[in-house]
Amino acid sequence: MPEKELTLGIVQKEIKVGMSQAEVILVLGSPNIVTRDSEGRETWVYDKIATEYFYTKESKGIGTGAGAGGISGTTLVLGLIGGGYEKEKGKKIVTQKTLTIIIKFDKNSKVESFSYHATKF
Repeated sequence: MPEKELTLGIVQKEIKVGMSQAEVILVLGSPNIVTRDSEGRETWVYDKIATEYFYTKESKGIGTGAGAGGISGTTLVLGLIGGGYEKEKGKKIVTQKTLTIIIKFDKNSKVESFSYHATKF
């Protein structure tokens, strides 16, 4: 089964107090870490890291042109001098994103509480 994309929006919209563990797995997939306290209550931790790459493209150019003419009754001279230069320049932007979700279950394996933290740098 392919891994689902896990976003803060999915957590905020889909995870509710009282959900079963099976329902949480359907929404978020399997947790990265599972712990159990002395009373047998589980805590699930989802810890996701993503790297985004953006590429930009800039074009810089220089162009010139010139022309000439004469007065009526004299020789008409027309000319054009042209030139051009263009250089493309790109830039790569790398962004790291992390999302940590902690879900605590009660003794009946229902969501008791959950918290999350998202960063982007």
